[in-house]
Amino acid sequence: MLRCPENHSPLTPVSEDVLKQLNNAIRAGWLVNRGGRRIDELIDGGLLRAEGDLLYPIVDDIAVLLRDEAIPISQLGVDRP
Repeated sequence: MLRCPENHSPLTPVSEDVLKQLNNAIRAGWLVNRGGRRIDELIDGGLLRAEGDLLYPIVDDIAVLLRDEAIPISQLGVDRP
């Protein structure tokens, strides 16, 4: 079982709906990771930590379990132009 590298909570695969929202935000150019870097490449999937606040992206079928690469999910609830 994969766990969050920061707080060791369980990670679960993100739903297709959330994945679609994330990739739409990436296409629009406004999604940033926890390190403050804008995400330019679409993701294949993601692992959501138990609290539901952070998503670790899956890129090229590899889970990127690095603190600064995590994506704060709260960005999806923010209105964008």
